[in-house]
Amino acid sequence: MANQNQNQNNNQKKQKEDFSLKETTPNINAGRVISGDRLPTSFDLVEQMQFLFARVVRAKDLPGTGNSNTCNPFVEVKLGSFIGTTKVFEKTSNPEWNQVFAFSKERIHEQVLQIIVKEKDAGAFIGHVTFTISDIPMRVPPDSPLAPQWYKLEGQNGAKLDQGELMVSVWMGTQADEGFPDAWHTDATTTSVENIAYTSSKVYISPRLWYLRVNVIQAQDLLLKNKTGNNEIFIQGVIGNLALRSRPMKINPNPIWNEDLMFVVAEPFDDSLLLSIEQGQGNSNKHESLGSCVIHLKDVERRIGATPTASVWYNLEKPKELEGGEEVKFSTRLNFRISLDGGYHVLDEATHYSSDLRPSSKYLNKPSIGVLELGILNAVGLSPMKKDRTDAYCVAKYGPKWVRTRTIADSFSPRWNEQYTWEVYDPCTVITIVVFDNGHLHGGANAGGGKNADVGVDKRIGKVRIRLSTLESDRIYTHFYPLINLHTQGARKMGEIQLAVRFSCPSLLNVLQTYAQPLLPKMHYVCPLSMFQLDSLRNQAAVITIMRFKRAEPPLSKEVVEFMLDIGANVWSMRRGRAQFYRIASLLSGLVSLVKRFEEIRSWKNTAITIGVYIIFLFILFKPGVILLATFSFLLLKGMWQYRIRPRYPSHMDMKLSHADTATTEELEEEFDPFPTKFSGANLQKRYDRLRGISGRLLAVMGDLATQGERVESLISWRDPRATALFLIFCFIAVIVTYFVSIRFLIFISVTYVLRPPRCRFDLPAFPQNFLRRMPAKSDSML
Repeated sequence: MANQNQNQNNNQKKQKEDFSLKETTPNINAGRVISGDRLPTSFDLVEQMQFLFARVVRAKDLPGTGNSNTCNPFVEVKLGSFIGTTKVFEKTSNPEWNQVFAFSKERIHEQVLQIIVKEKDAGAFIGHVTFTISDIPMRVPPDSPLAPQWYKLEGQNGAKLDQGELMVSVWMGTQADEGFPDAWHTDATTTSVENIAYTSSKVYISPRLWYLRVNVIQAQDLLLKNKTGNNEIFIQGVIGNLALRSRPMKINPNPIWNEDLMFVVAEPFDDSLLLSIEQGQGNSNKHESLGSCVIHLKDVERRIGATPTASVWYNLEKPKELEGGEEVKFSTRLNFRISLDGGYHVLDEATHYSSDLRPSSKYLNKPSIGVLELGILNAVGLSPMKKDRTDAYCVAKYGPKWVRTRTIADSFSPRWNEQYTWEVYDPCTVITIVVFDNGHLHGGANAGGGKNADVGVDKRIGKVRIRLSTLESDRIYTHFYPLINLHTQGARKMGEIQLAVRFSCPSLLNVLQTYAQPLLPKMHYVCPLSMFQLDSLRNQAAVITIMRFKRAEPPLSKEVVEFMLDIGANVWSMRRGRAQFYRIASLLSGLVSLVKRFEEIRSWKNTAITIGVYIIFLFILFKPGVILLATFSFLLLKGMWQYRIRPRYPSHMDMKLSHADTATTEELEEEFDPFPTKFSGANLQKRYDRLRGISGRLLAVMGDLATQGERVESLISWRDPRATALFLIFCFIAVIVTYFVSIRFLIFISVTYVLRPPRCRFDLPAFPQNFLRRMPAKSDSML
């Protein structure tokens, strides 16, 4: 009873919270028109923020202090109560820092900026330079950077020192300044010098990924080992920490596989592929090598079409246990086809939320069709993620470009006001924006192995997805998006984030042409990959991206990349299963109501309606050509009627659609249970994980079925205004054609086209299929 009351109270609290999208009118300098293919550079989608910048470049001839008469200098930039410090240089009189400090104008309450040079030992004063705030010049890009100058150091009494000079430059600017991303900010005043890199804004480029196809054909002259139990042989390929195996074969000196091993590799191709033939149990680690060879990826042929590469015989190296023993003739060879397939797009994101669909090879890329601009303004009402504090930053991903805003320390209403741009190659793509809490501040990066497991971990606050095809061209969308965080205790609103979004395209014709093209590159249809291959390759791509971003400064943590790429979203969840079921039920509700209405007509509940329907039936029976005419006329009128109630806002996370407000604690514990499960019992674990894996695929099928139905609905819903306009134009033309052309002739043409010989068909999907796949669905609003 207590649990039931608690769940009821939680549900009542969720219902009181406002999870809707709110239109805003921020003070931004929008309205600029883009012409041509030039990328925008001005910050017109964010509120302008002014900062006082101070660049400390270097010092020279600093006097020594202490008994050893050495100098261990550092600089302290002080403006009122805000103090920023540079790193310390040991035993040098001519240090070079080249660090930038930024003070928000809103927090300036003093009239003097002090730049003080100090000694490391006991913070001894060496000298200082002062600037009056009212005399500092204003500088805004595209003006060139302000040239630094040498200033004589002054003593505490204001007199010039005989020794010591400091090179600095001080100016007033905005967030458009090139020194802004790497500057020390007053928003991060509580951050230690060691972790200041974790607070800066950065742009990351994900590695260019390729599929490596290893077609194992056959082996010759195997030198088998006669050991009990080792009655199978298989091929093993190893790249880095990943090992893939072919299917096991029975003992045979000349086995034939003709099987593909698929890997994901990243440019530059510095790794090597280790191929070996193993004898042992294929489902265990007890196996022995019968020979191996190493292939450098730089030497592998790159292909962009479906034509297979030539097969090559590789001579294997002798196993170590045969070296130094009695002389044995070793002539084992393996026949492979190895190629880097650049005609595919390496799927590293969830299929429904892809932000890039271009092939790996640059030679197959088409020119961009427009520009996407995103202004990350601010957030309000953020929940505390630590002890009464939140250090929030945003990560946005579109295509290979990831952006990270600066961290606003200890604020529940952070103001970022940062703007970013991306080139757009396909409008039917999704940009993802996520708000995280920075767990690397206050020594968090160095205390990751401490008692608190959450130290050094960036916690997620909420996610926003926006599909570009639902945006009108050159219109600026400014809204507050709810940030919803789903965890084992339920769904909770963590605050709201204000975004400004604009999709600009110089040529509408180029955008409309994409609707007739296949969604994925040609190779996905000519040489399709199985669902199991795609799942495995997607996980490989995620691991490579995680490892590459770990080497950046500051690094993007593993939990950030996994949440951005929706890793683990295909595992079974009772909540998502129920949500997918109701999506399908919603699609079938029209058919159910039609059946009920037919039953009412058949039972003569309303005599006039039944007689009228029968007369219409007789009319259609003798005039069958009216069917298509009436159908297209109805769709045309329905679409025109839907225009007045068309969606005006982008889609956002929907609590009710996701059934996050009705999920129980038990269901959420199952959803967040790691894979494999943490439950005890070997048999229970094995069976439960198998069930969850199968259920996850069933869940994906349910989602695909619901998505297809919703795409059909969206043809006249104006969710994608361009697509709906094109479909209504088609309906209008179809009305005219069906009015003048006999239905028998149309049926003849359709059947002839469907039954045409295979040599007259194309490998690529037809235009209607391409068009339907690009329609938006409610999956964009799923948590």
